[in-house]
Amino acid sequence: MTESDLDVREKRNVDNDLVVNGIEIYSMKIDSKVTSRFAHNVITSKAVNRGNVHKEVVFDVELPKTAFITNFSMTIDGVTYPGTVKEKEAAKKQYEKAVSKGQTAGLVKASGRKTEKFTVSVNIAAASKVHFELTYEELLKRQFGKYEMFIKVKPKQLVRDFEIEVDIFEPQGISELEAEGTFITNELQNIVKKTFSEKKIVNGYFVHFFAPTNLPKLPKNIIFVIDISGSMAGREIEQTREALLKILDDIKEDDFFNFILFGSEVHTWKETLIKATPKNLDEARAFVRGIDTSGMTNLHGGIMRGINMLNDAHEQNVVPKRSASIIIMLTDGQPNVGVSNTQDIQTDVKKAIEGKYPLYNLGFGYGVDYNFLEKMALENKGLARRIYPDSDSALQLQGFYDEVSNPMLTDVELNYPENEISDLTKNTFKHFYDGSEIVVAGRFIDNNQNSLTVDVRGEGANDALSYTAQQDAEQTAKAFQEQQYIFGDYIERLWAYLTIEQLLEKRIAATGEEKENFTAEALDLSLKYKFVTPLTSMVVTKPEDHDNQDGIADKPIEAQDITAPMLVDGDPHFIISVPQKEDAICFNINENPGAVLNLINDPVTGITVNGELIGDKKANSDAKIQNTYFGKLGIANKHLDLKLTVTPEKIIVQKGNEKTGFTWLDSVTLQQEGSWNLHTDDTHGILVNYRRQFFRPIDFTILEIHPGSDPKKPDATMIVKNKKLTVTRGWQKDFRGDPAHGIDIPCWFVHNNGAGLIDGVHTDYIVSSLF
Repeated sequence: MTESDLDVREKRNVDNDLVVNGIEIYSMKIDSKVTSRFAHNVITSKAVNRGNVHKEVVFDVELPKTAFITNFSMTIDGVTYPGTVKEKEAAKKQYEKAVSKGQTAGLVKASGRKTEKFTVSVNIAAASKVHFELTYEELLKRQFGKYEMFIKVKPKQLVRDFEIEVDIFEPQGISELEAEGTFITNELQNIVKKTFSEKKIVNGYFVHFFAPTNLPKLPKNIIFVIDISGSMAGREIEQTREALLKILDDIKEDDFFNFILFGSEVHTWKETLIKATPKNLDEARAFVRGIDTSGMTNLHGGIMRGINMLNDAHEQNVVPKRSASIIIMLTDGQPNVGVSNTQDIQTDVKKAIEGKYPLYNLGFGYGVDYNFLEKMALENKGLARRIYPDSDSALQLQGFYDEVSNPMLTDVELNYPENEISDLTKNTFKHFYDGSEIVVAGRFIDNNQNSLTVDVRGEGANDALSYTAQQDAEQTAKAFQEQQYIFGDYIERLWAYLTIEQLLEKRIAATGEEKENFTAEALDLSLKYKFVTPLTSMVVTKPEDHDNQDGIADKPIEAQDITAPMLVDGDPHFIISVPQKEDAICFNINENPGAVLNLINDPVTGITVNGELIGDKKANSDAKIQNTYFGKLGIANKHLDLKLTVTPEKIIVQKGNEKTGFTWLDSVTLQQEGSWNLHTDDTHGILVNYRRQFFRPIDFTILEIHPGSDPKKPDATMIVKNKKLTVTRGWQKDFRGDPAHGIDIPCWFVHNNGAGLIDGVHTDYIVSSLF
């Protein structure tokens, strides 16, 4: 074999590796321009169908949750199909008919703690080429003195030409620059090239970054309000203890602190805030190690105790006058003892705090009412943060504390001449923390103005901060000489981005006409600057051939409600939410592995749903009752001669004598004319009994709460359906939000397989086979 033959063979092997299922991605480029912390990112991907028939091409990108998509287009054989940003409701109405027919697809989904996934697929003919282009923008946030820009693309195959180019223009200068990539091996390190530059443009708008350094740190007064209700039992409370112990190691001797715990009752560590002396910290560590869970969720009692304690400490001069006060509340559930109406809680909290200090609400897991936590925090100059239930939850808790652990200034104001500036973003801030940054943007009334005066005021550790600074645009002409490196009107877009972001925050806490005004203003700016925000959608059209589906790109939000009327999972157990009672009822079905339960049986439509039980893989020989789970579901429509068998590993579709199997990783569209509607008045099955009882109002009364056999789970008498049932306060796992670990849902547990609650007895629902 000659060297030439070897070269040809190697080239053919490389070419073969580049083609997957007939598709070759021959180019992918990420072009990012960051100017004054505002990042403009353009991701392009080019692919060709090397096959003999039409093929699907997928464009898959993960972008930061803080980013706004501003443009998307795809060009197929020279024809461009652009995305169009529209008001959300208008987009939905325009496409609701197509959605109902399965002709559209959602393009953006939350995919992680900090990212959301944008996915577009299109079928193209043999030998056709497609060019995808996505643009998104974000303002990089300063944390611990650094800015992080995250770029993630998933071509899912080798790419012939792959390039990432990031140009950074920073008026303040760059002291350190790090570039990391999960795909960068030692052999590829030399391809990462770094350069530094510094430029400035005004162009009718301004942005002011305020991040002073070398200021003395303020003492802080911090109260931790911790949920210790029964649903926090297990890993949640263990991780909370772990985080609090680490936080105690970081608290400084000039700080004052206290702990407030709330279950059904409210408990405090000390009667007032105390100084963080070594002796007091040792005592606090012993207290934290002994924190355990019990009872329900008296959130109102806990948070109000903390606010009143902090107010008293200031009034009685227990804490230094020049100090920063903070309340951090952690909860994993919803209030269900004491004052449980969330609107009443918000009103009481806002009235008690009176804007004197920020409230930070941490929601542990997915069982919280995040809307409520976020609104209450924003009303009180704080913020809400979700703590994701995972192995690093303790680090997440500690990480949030680190962000607010070093206050440098309080009551910060950045004032500009009123006769020169309009449309100013937020310019007053309760606290400034070390390593963070305050950003203010605005518009000059005179577009030709080239100077800016700012009056800065704040309260520091030793005295008041007050100074006036002026900035001109002497470097503007020089910067414009290199305009090709800077995307157009970046400060104007930064101003629009920041204004929209703050308007969306304001509307969360607002009501009535004020909320309508914030919404209208944010919507107008979103449409003008073509940002995909929670108020807008981007409609993506595709070629009509090859069964292509148009798509709608929405902006996911953190406070998506995770609610449903029922859940079925292990034991198998049933949980039913009763919203009018702000509570839940639950019961188990205890049967042997192999038993088949009839869940739905509708004689009108011919639909049946049965579930077959399997035993726990980790059986406990000492347990009186062995855990069982639904290991297989059988869904059938007799009139259509259609059967679906669903297991954790696969799905089998049977139409007549024809069977087709799929795994959970496959993407499959099942088209069937007509719809499957349940006629609940004629339908039977355990789930349908739930439909009858809980889709219609149900009334029950709880009486005579008293200690049960388990001191953490009280017993009571429930009056329901004209029957008296003995019930126990307990928790059941809800795996919808957290499939790996589940969320503990507090509920009244009905014993003996739901006897007295379900129609008949549970054995009435045992059938002989899956179909």
